[in-house]
Formats: sequence, C-alpha cells, structure tokens
Amino acid sequence: MHETERHRLILSAVQERPIVTVGELVALTETSEATIRRDIATLDKQKRLRRVRGGAEAITPPPLPGLAGRPFAVNQTINAEEKQVIAREAVALCDDGDPIIINGGTTTFQMVHHLANRRVQVMTNSFPIAEHLLKHTKNTVMVPGGALYREQNIILSPFENDMTRHYYAKRMFMGAYGVGPMGLMENDPLLIQAEEKLIGQADELVVLVDSSKFENRSSLVLCGLERIDVVITDEGISDRVASMLEAAEVRVIVAQSGATRKTDAS
Repeated sequence: MHETERHRLILSAVQERPIVTVGELVALTETSEATIRRDIATLDKQKRLRRVRGGAEAITPPPLPGLAGRPFAVNQTINAEEKQVIAREAVALCDDGDPIIINGGTTTFQMVHHLANRRVQVMTNSFPIAEHLLKHTKNTVMVPGGALYREQNIILSPFENDMTRHYYAKRMFMGAYGVGPMGLMENDPLLIQAEEKLIGQADELVVLVDSSKFENRSSLVLCGLERIDVVITDEGISDRVASMLEAAEVRVIVAQSGATRKTDAS
C-alpha cells in the first residue's frame, strides 16, 4: 500500500473513535508495526494527528457519542425505594475482604451506603460509586481506564486489554435495562462491550433489578439466564417471572420494603 493511501486510512480511523492503537492500524493497513509508527510520527510532525502512547488520536478528537438511555440523575428518581432495599440485600451477600465488581447504575449505586461498614475490594466503572466509596468508606477502590460518559456517569474503555483483564472478583453486581426469557438486556452496544469484559472476571453474577425491568425488552442481549446466578428484586415480581428464573436455576431474592418488614416483625 502506498504511503499516501496509508495516511488517508490512518487519518480516517482516528476520526472514528477517541484513540486508535498501533495494532489496529497494522490490521487496517496490512503493513508492519514499524511502518505504522513511522507514519504516525510523520503525521504528528505535520500536525495532522497527535501521537500518543501506543497509538494516535485526532488533533480535534470526535465528540463521544452519547449512550442510549436516560441520564443517571433522572434514573435515580425512578423506583427509588425499591432500589434501596434491593441494594441492601446485595451488600448482605458480601463478606469483608471479598473482591467484587459493581457495574455502574442507579440501583447498584445504592450499595455504597451499606458498604460504609464493610471492608471489601471494589472494581467499578461508575464515577459516582467510586467517588462516594473513596470519600465515605475505607473500602479499596479501583476504576478501569477509559472515557467518562457524563450523562450516565460511567467509564468505558476503548481498549480490549485494559486493567479489567487483571482483576478477579468473587461476585459482580449489576443492573440491566431488562430481563426476559432471552436473558439480560441492555440498550447500547457500548455497554454490552464493556459489561461482557467485566462479567468474564467474576465467579458469580448478581443482577439487581426492580420488578418493572421484567417488562422491558431490547434487541441487545448481554447474556442468557444461565449465566446469572442471583437476581435480587422487589415484591412486585410476578409468579410468572419467578417461575421463569427458577426454571433457569437462578436464585431469586425478594427484597422486602421497610413497611413489609415492620408488619412481619409485628
């Protein structure tokens, strides 16, 4: 491939995503790593792109596409009480010293309050979760590298081999857009890509969803029901949904509201 043609491909690639690695450009142009590094150096000198460690980025990087779904601040106000009791049951599964993953979301965020009296190791891709745990608890906190999506307050990495590949978790806690017979559903392919990597690092997958999520459907399936170990939900779960989960050998924990707990105690 002629140098001019390679340069055109490289410049096109850096406009498509925040950072393009040397390896990706080698595959794209079918040339050697040494050639690509020389091309990047040349284009950097010409101020047509910016050379970064392991690759290149555009001089004016393209804006990050927004993620599908409602902003974090809006989701926090929906079914707030149910999310709080679900999160309480989730933290009850944790023992001091456990390495865990908490995926970003408004239900999983509620776990931070109950983790105040625990000493666990947390990997999270959620900026609000990481910030709260650092400020208000003594838990160990790790975050993956990547770009921060402001509306959802979530960190997503464009790289395949980021630090999540080196973290082991006893459990991963996550929410979802929907849960149905096909499995766990999300509504954005970027979330699917990030969550697949995290799920692969955990022995056990615990899904935190209020009962309204059993009615939601999406064309994007993250994983089948057989990959889910535990679903924690509220008292609104129907017998039909409970039977579906039990048939897939998913353990179902129904979190009781404060009012129900008081009634049971009396």
